[in-house]
Amino acid sequence: MLDAAILAKRENLAESLLVGDKAAILKLLDKMSPDLIGSFEIIDTGNDLQKAAKVAVASVREGKAQLILKGKTDTSMLLKAVLDKEHGLRKSEVISDVLAYEHPSGLKLMTDGGINIMPELSEKIAIVKNAVAVAHALDNTNPKVALISAVEAVNPKMPSTLDAALICKMNQRGQISGCTIEGPLAFDNAVDLAAAKLKGIESPVGGNADIFVVPNIEAGNIFGKMLTYYCHYRVAHVVMGTHAPILIPSRADDGETKMLCMAMGLAAMPK
Repeated sequence: MLDAAILAKRENLAESLLVGDKAAILKLLDKMSPDLIGSFEIIDTGNDLQKAAKVAVASVREGKAQLILKGKTDTSMLLKAVLDKEHGLRKSEVISDVLAYEHPSGLKLMTDGGINIMPELSEKIAIVKNAVAVAHALDNTNPKVALISAVEAVNPKMPSTLDAALICKMNQRGQISGCTIEGPLAFDNAVDLAAAKLKGIESPVGGNADIFVVPNIEAGNIFGKMLTYYCHYRVAHVVMGTHAPILIPSRADDGETKMLCMAMGLAAMPK
């Protein structure tokens, strides 16, 4: 996290308010970037990670900060503070994580591999809308959304295909706007035009998807980790559905990835 704060400072991307054990933070800054040791405001919460999460949320509510980047605090602990009914930042009933990655053909989005474990239909609708909002913020005015499943045909024994068909129909009727949705689609139909044509899929989304909506958190987590460790794409992600972007990169992510999350969060902020 400190790597990200230092990089963001040097790139003139953001000023970071550091919340945590002040003595430990200063010691690390002195080792990592002594020339910037006086450049950050630090709020000392000692080793109390729960307090740090609450203070970070309060800083946003008070207008002292515009987004939150997770450090050592567990995601669940941070989100508990974010979603607190009285003192939190919840804006909608459903929050979701939207991941962006740099594919050779352009910027792609995937959701939700970080928040919703097994989303139901209403939650998937909100997940789609959150991802579309991010695409719009990144200047894609009509993103092509693929609702991913194991197959491209509706199967009553596979709930993800039924949800996909319903969401597709809602898009066709204008109930979900600002995008073009197709589903269910198997992954090959969503990314490969030849595969889509071979399976008789006639849709602008087939082979050309901009947003991939996965059926559950396991699929999204695997998808996201493969992008990083197999494909070696640069990635960033942001939690939507709150009054300020929440950034929950893995603690294994490097400083550049966390800085890119900051950049994505700033781009996705409500205008």
